[in-house]
Order: sequence, then C-alpha cells, then structure tokens
Amino acid sequence: MNDRLSSFQAIDNFRDYGGYATGGGRMARGLLYRSAHQARATDEDLEQLGRLNIAHVVDLRRPSERRAQPSRRPTGWAGQVVESDHDDGREAPHITFLKTADLTEDSGRAFMGETYRRLPFEPAHLDLFGRYFRALSERRGPVLIHCAAGKDRTGLLAALTHSLLGVAWDDIMADYLLTNMAVDLEGRAEEVARKLTQMTGRSASRGAVVAFLGVEAAYLDQAFAAITARHGSVATYLEQALGVGAVMADRIRERLTA
Repeated sequence: MNDRLSSFQAIDNFRDYGGYATGGGRMARGLLYRSAHQARATDEDLEQLGRLNIAHVVDLRRPSERRAQPSRRPTGWAGQVVESDHDDGREAPHITFLKTADLTEDSGRAFMGETYRRLPFEPAHLDLFGRYFRALSERRGPVLIHCAAGKDRTGLLAALTHSLLGVAWDDIMADYLLTNMAVDLEGRAEEVARKLTQMTGRSASRGAVVAFLGVEAAYLDQAFAAITARHGSVATYLEQALGVGAVMADRIRERLTA
C-alpha cells in the first residue's frame, strides 16, 4: 500500500486510489488521485503536481472553506475544476465541533458517526458526486478529488468509485484506512492534541484526536449502511441519487479498468 502514497512538502494525504482488482480486471494506475487541499502547496509541490498531468480537480469543500483556503494550481494549468456553490451559510460542521464540543474520544466518534450517516445525502455532495462520475464517463485524463483533509468526503467518494468498479470490500476499506498512515496519525496525535488544547482553551485528549482526525472502519460502514437503508443498495443509490445509470457505469468501468 505504501507505493500509493506521494510525498509533498505541504499537500497532505496525497495518493493514487487506482490499481485495485475489480470484477472484470484491474483499475488503471495514474488516473485517480485523492488528497487534502492544496492551499499551502509550495512551488516545488506545484511542479510535482504538474507532472501528473491532472485534467480535472473535484473540490468537495464548501464555498466558505474555499474562500478561507484558496487552492494553488501549477503554472499554466488549464484543467477543469468541479466545485459546488451550495452553501447553507454556516461554517463547516467540523469547525463548529472543534469550537464547541468536549474534545473527548466518545464525542469525536459520535460526531464522526453522525457525519458519515449524513454525508451521502447532503445536496452539495449529491451535486458534486454526480458531476464527478459524469466527468469520469465523458472526459479523459487523470482526476484529483479532495476536500479539506482528504479523508471523509474524499474517502466516501473514493469508496463509492471502488464499489462501482467492483473492488472487493476489503480493498475498499484498506484504501480508506490508508489515511491514517498517510497523515502519520499515531505519530502526530499528541502534538495535535496539544495544539487543539491551546487553540480552544479546552482539554483535547489523544483519543479525541485519533477519533476525529483519523478514519475508522466503523465510519465508512455507517455511511454505506445509511445508503443501503435508504436506497436498498449502493448501485441503486448511484443510479437514483447520482444519476449513474447502467450506460454511464459501463463507460466508467471501460475507461478506468486496465
């Protein structure tokens, strides 16, 4: 799994989420990338990013997040950006959580569970996820999907892509959990806990940081359980909620399967 990770100076959690075995072959590498935001990207990062020839960037962040941390792009980049103008006027829920909640392991897990049960059905995500799949079916070239940390919104969309392509659940989950290695969660947890305590004035436990800033199998399980409960299956959700019908799904499989 380590060979999927790309090291950048100031772009976190960057990796290739292709290459997995599918029901009809194997996903191609070098076409699907995922990461955290690129607002702090260095000039060297942008040069490295430019060498990947990314044609489409799907920015899953809210408008307020994009305004606060505008993306940097490689010089001369002429690709397409997919983003949403949906905004309920509030700050991002994870920011509100950090400002107001008790920063404990239990509260972190409760917040993340609630978040994942809601993610598949928010209007902005229905819009962005559907446009992402249309881009995969209609356009050539590598795609980069990202949100703020590249783990939750991005993780769900990558998992839905894998599900569409017939990737085994163990591989879907392994790719999702790779975030914890990519961001060195275990190594950074104590430091982040101290910074959160300083920032909020409230004690932040190491367990809270692991629960909130990392990913756990239970989170993705809850998202897929919510999808199944509402739509009966992931395939039906993809078709009914995101507009990914049989023809589009077959085209995506053809383009992304080596």
